[in-house]
Amino acid sequence: MIKLIKIDEDSRVPKYKQIVDSILQNIANGNLKINQKIPSINSFSEEFYMSRDTVEKAYNILKERKIISSIRGKGYYITRTKLESKVNILFLTNKLSSYKMKTYSSFINTLGANAHVDLQIYHCDETLFLNILDKFEGAYDYYVITTHFKTDELKHLSFTDEVVNAIKNIPQDKLVVLDNIKLGTGDDVIKIYQDFENDIYNALKEGLSKIAKYKRLILVYPDKAVYPYPRRILHGFRKFCVEHEINFEILSEVYDDIILKKGDLFITIEESDLVNLVKQIRDEEFVLGKDIGVISYNDTPLKDLLGITVMSTDFNVMGETAARMILNKEKGQVKVPFNFIDRNSI
Repeated sequence: MIKLIKIDEDSRVPKYKQIVDSILQNIANGNLKINQKIPSINSFSEEFYMSRDTVEKAYNILKERKIISSIRGKGYYITRTKLESKVNILFLTNKLSSYKMKTYSSFINTLGANAHVDLQIYHCDETLFLNILDKFEGAYDYYVITTHFKTDELKHLSFTDEVVNAIKNIPQDKLVVLDNIKLGTGDDVIKIYQDFENDIYNALKEGLSKIAKYKRLILVYPDKAVYPYPRRILHGFRKFCVEHEINFEILSEVYDDIILKKGDLFITIEESDLVNLVKQIRDEEFVLGKDIGVISYNDTPLKDLLGITVMSTDFNVMGETAARMILNKEKGQVKVPFNFIDRNSI
C-alpha cells in the first residue's frame, strides 16, 4: 500500500496534508478498501524520511474524519469510503440558541445529500475555538464559522489577534464567515453577515409610528450574559433614540420587582428577560400592547405563538445562502435581511 502514496518533496503543500490527500485519492480511485490495513506511523515516517509527528498529524486528521481507525496491537485500518464524494464541512458556532440552530438546520437542509457536516460549539470561548481549529486543520473542504467571544469581564469581542491568525491558516476559498463583516479577510471568502448597529436602527425606524406613542423606550441589554451580545446593538439603539428625540433608558436585566409605568415600551434580548417582563406585566394587570409595549430581539416560534413583536435576522436565509454559495462555488458577501415583525405586543 505504501507504494500508492505520493509525496512531492518540492511542493509547498505541507507533508501531512499530502499524506491525507494521497490516502483520500486512493480511496476515491478504489485502490484502498474498507478494513484494509495501512502502514503504521513508524513505518510511514521511515519510508518517506519524515518526522513521526508529521505522519501522526495526518493520521489524526483521518481519524477525526473517521476515514481510518486504530486497533490496539494491530494497527490502522480504512473504515470509511462512501462519503468522500461529498463535501465535508465543519460548522463552528458559538452557542446552541434556537436561532443559531435555525441557521444550522436550514444550512444542512439546503445542502441535502451533497455534504457531510460536523457541528462544533465553542461557547464564546476563544481558547476552545482556537483548539478546535487547530485540531481540525486541513480536515475539511469548508469551514463555516461565527466569531463571537467573551472577555473575562463577560464583554463581547468579535475577534482577537490570535483568532485572526488562526483563521488565516484556513485557505480563503474554504472559509465561510457568518455574522461578522468586520473580520479582515480577502475576496475569496464567503461572508453572510448581520449589520448589528444599522439593523436595529432601521428596524426601529420601521416601527416608529407605533414606538412614538409610548413615553419611554427601554432597552434591556444584558451586559453580563454568559453569551454576550455585540455592543453595536447599543450603538444603533442610541442613534435611533437621539435622532428621533425619544426618551430612553438602558437596563442590564428585567428585575424581579421592576417598576413598571403606563407608557413604557421595552426591548428585550434574552428570552428569560422577556418571560419575566410579561409575567410582571400580567401580575400588575397592565394590558400588554396597550399600557406597556414589548419588542423582542431575534424571533423564535414561542414569540410567534405569544404574539410578541420582534426585530430579527432571517436565520433561515442565513443558512440557506451559505449552503447555496458553497454548492454553487460562489464568492462574495451577502447582507442577511433583518425584519421588524409587528404583532400584538405594541
